Amino acid sequence: MSEDAVGSQWYDNEAGPLVRPYAMTGGRTQSGPTGVRFDLIALVTLDTTASGADDESLLGPEHRHLIDLCRVETQSVAELAADTDLPVGVVRVLLGDLLERGRVTVSRPVPPAQLPDERILHEVIEGLRAL
Repeated sequence: MSEDAVGSQWYDNEAGPLVRPYAMTGGRTQSGPTGVRFDLIALVTLDTTASGADDESLLGPEHRHLIDLCRVETQSVAELAADTDLPVGVVRVLLGDLLERGRVTVSRPVPPAQLPDERILHEVIEGLRAL
Protein backbone atom coordinates (compact mmCIF):
# COMPACT_ATOMS: atom_id res chain seq x y z
CA MET A 1 0.00 0.00 0.00
CA SER A 2 1.45 3.39 -0.94
CA GLU A 3 1.99 6.15 1.60
CA ASP A 4 -0.83 8.22 0.03
CA ALA A 5 -3.24 5.29 0.31
CA VAL A 6 -2.36 4.75 3.97
CA GLY A 7 -2.91 8.42 4.86
CA SER A 8 -6.11 8.65 2.85
CA GLN A 9 -7.83 5.86 4.78
CA TRP A 10 -8.43 8.35 7.63
CA TYR A 11 -9.85 11.09 5.42
CA ASP A 12 -12.96 11.25 3.27
CA ASN A 13 -12.95 14.09 0.73
CA GLU A 14 -16.63 14.79 1.27
CA ALA A 15 -17.01 14.05 4.97
CA GLY A 16 -13.62 15.26 6.24
CA PRO A 17 -11.56 13.51 8.92
CA LEU A 18 -12.89 10.13 10.00
CA VAL A 19 -11.58 10.44 13.56
CA ARG A 20 -14.50 11.36 15.78
CA PRO A 21 -14.19 14.20 18.33
CA TYR A 22 -14.57 11.84 21.31
CA ALA A 23 -11.55 9.91 20.07
CA MET A 24 -9.46 13.09 20.03
CA THR A 25 -10.32 13.81 23.66
CA GLY A 26 -10.36 10.25 24.93
CA GLY A 27 -14.07 10.60 25.66
CA ARG A 28 -13.51 13.56 27.99
CA THR A 29 -15.80 16.58 27.97
CA GLN A 30 -14.20 18.61 30.78
CA SER A 31 -11.10 20.71 30.22
CA GLY A 32 -9.10 18.98 32.94
CA PRO A 33 -8.98 18.78 36.72
CA THR A 34 -7.78 22.38 37.00
CA GLY A 35 -11.38 23.48 36.38
CA VAL A 36 -10.39 26.30 34.05
CA ARG A 37 -13.30 27.46 31.92
CA PHE A 38 -12.28 28.39 28.41
CA ASP A 39 -14.70 31.10 27.30
CA LEU A 40 -14.94 31.71 23.57
CA ILE A 41 -13.12 35.02 24.00
CA ALA A 42 -10.42 33.67 26.34
CA LEU A 43 -7.01 34.45 24.87
CA VAL A 44 -4.53 31.59 24.52
CA THR A 45 -0.79 32.27 24.31
CA LEU A 46 2.00 29.77 23.79
CA ASP A 47 4.30 29.57 26.82
CA THR A 48 7.75 29.25 25.28
CA THR A 49 9.44 29.11 28.69
CA ALA A 50 7.75 25.82 29.66
CA SER A 51 10.11 23.01 30.57
CA GLY A 52 10.06 20.34 27.88
CA ALA A 53 8.58 22.80 25.39
CA ASP A 54 10.62 21.23 22.63
CA ASP A 55 9.35 17.70 23.33
CA GLU A 56 6.14 17.49 21.36
CA SER A 57 6.41 13.74 20.76
CA LEU A 58 4.01 13.01 23.64
CA LEU A 59 1.32 15.25 22.16
CA GLY A 60 -1.32 14.26 19.64
CA PRO A 61 -1.56 15.88 16.22
CA GLU A 62 -4.44 18.12 17.33
CA HIS A 63 -2.41 19.38 20.29
CA ARG A 64 0.53 20.15 17.99
CA HIS A 65 -1.76 21.98 15.57
CA LEU A 66 -3.04 24.20 18.40
CA ILE A 67 0.54 24.90 19.48
CA ASP A 68 1.49 25.84 15.92
CA LEU A 69 -1.44 28.26 15.72
CA CYS A 70 -0.55 29.86 19.06
CA ARG A 71 3.11 30.07 18.06
CA VAL A 72 2.25 32.75 15.48
CA GLU A 73 0.09 34.95 17.72
CA THR A 74 -2.25 34.98 20.70
CA GLN A 75 -5.65 33.69 19.65
CA SER A 76 -9.07 33.29 21.20
CA VAL A 77 -10.63 29.90 21.79
CA ALA A 78 -13.19 30.67 19.06
CA GLU A 79 -10.43 31.47 16.55
CA LEU A 80 -8.58 28.26 17.40
CA ALA A 81 -11.74 26.20 16.93
CA ALA A 82 -12.37 27.84 13.56
CA ASP A 83 -8.76 27.45 12.40
CA THR A 84 -8.60 23.78 13.39
CA ASP A 85 -12.10 23.02 12.11
CA LEU A 86 -12.88 21.26 15.39
CA PRO A 87 -15.86 21.67 17.71
CA VAL A 88 -15.31 24.22 20.47
CA GLY A 89 -15.83 21.54 23.14
CA VAL A 90 -13.00 19.47 21.71
CA VAL A 91 -10.70 22.51 21.52
CA ARG A 92 -11.47 23.32 25.17
CA VAL A 93 -10.46 19.81 26.27
CA LEU A 94 -7.27 19.89 24.19
CA LEU A 95 -6.38 23.35 25.54
CA GLY A 96 -6.94 22.02 29.06
CA ASP A 97 -4.34 19.34 28.34
CA LEU A 98 -1.88 21.95 27.08
CA LEU A 99 -2.56 24.21 30.07
CA GLU A 100 -1.90 21.35 32.51
CA ARG A 101 1.41 20.66 30.78
CA GLY A 102 2.33 24.34 31.02
CA ARG A 103 2.45 24.76 27.24
CA VAL A 104 -0.09 27.61 27.05
CA THR A 105 -1.37 30.42 29.23
CA VAL A 106 -4.91 31.70 29.24
CA SER A 107 -6.04 35.25 29.90
CA ARG A 108 -9.37 36.91 29.63
CA PRO A 109 -10.09 40.25 28.03
CA VAL A 110 -11.43 43.02 30.22
CA PRO A 111 -15.15 42.43 30.87
CA PRO A 112 -17.41 45.11 29.32
CA ALA A 113 -18.58 46.16 32.79
CA GLN A 114 -15.02 47.23 33.66
CA LEU A 115 -14.44 49.26 30.51
CA PRO A 116 -14.79 53.05 30.76
CA ASP A 117 -18.18 54.49 29.98
CA GLU A 118 -18.52 55.57 26.34
CA ARG A 119 -19.72 59.01 27.46
CA ILE A 120 -16.47 59.55 29.37
CA LEU A 121 -14.41 58.56 26.31
CA HIS A 122 -16.30 61.10 24.17
CA GLU A 123 -15.65 63.81 26.78
CA VAL A 124 -11.93 62.97 26.75
CA ILE A 125 -11.85 63.16 22.94
CA GLU A 126 -13.64 66.53 22.99
CA GLY A 127 -11.23 67.79 25.66
CA LEU A 128 -8.24 66.73 23.54
CA ARG A 129 -9.69 68.44 20.49
CA ALA A 130 -10.15 71.64 22.50
CA LEU A 131 -6.41 71.75 23.26
